[in-house]
Amino acid sequence: MKILAFLFFGSFLFTLTGSDAFAQYRKLTVILLRHAEKDLTEPDAPNPELTAAGKQRAEKLVSVVNKYQPDAIYSSDYIRTRETVRPLARKNRAMTLIYDPRNLGQMRDLILSGKYKRVVVVGHNNTTPALVNMLIDREKYEKLPETEYGKIWVVKIRKNEKKPNKTTDRVIEY
Repeated sequence: MKILAFLFFGSFLFTLTGSDAFAQYRKLTVILLRHAEKDLTEPDAPNPELTAAGKQRAEKLVSVVNKYQPDAIYSSDYIRTRETVRPLARKNRAMTLIYDPRNLGQMRDLILSGKYKRVVVVGHNNTTPALVNMLIDREKYEKLPETEYGKIWVVKIRKNEKKPNKTTDRVIEY
């Protein structure tokens, strides 16, 4: 009888510790970047592919970002963004999930939900800095120039239900 009670109590504690009741702190790492160099030979093309330099940058992204061991990879539904994360997704045997860059609030909420611990988000010269600003809760970064492709933002968020989220952010060049 004591053994049965011990097993019941132990399974209860295990279930409770795995629940959100003890998840007061959550550490999230979000890696955000603009897509790599896009092909501008046809200026009116709405959905261009990457250039050869862009494809090389996408390959380099694997070594730069893979050390974070992403749980999820998100891309807007454009050829250039999907091509940017394709090598990373292939390396991690992960599926690239699509998000709507016109609804950054929804993406922010998904990230902050804690569903994933380490997320990569590939967007555009205007949406990526805007999403970073939403995650750090201040207007710090501006839209990137059309010719700038080599920035990665790493945002670390420590969620605490009793206090405001604590965030740190940094920019790395690749």
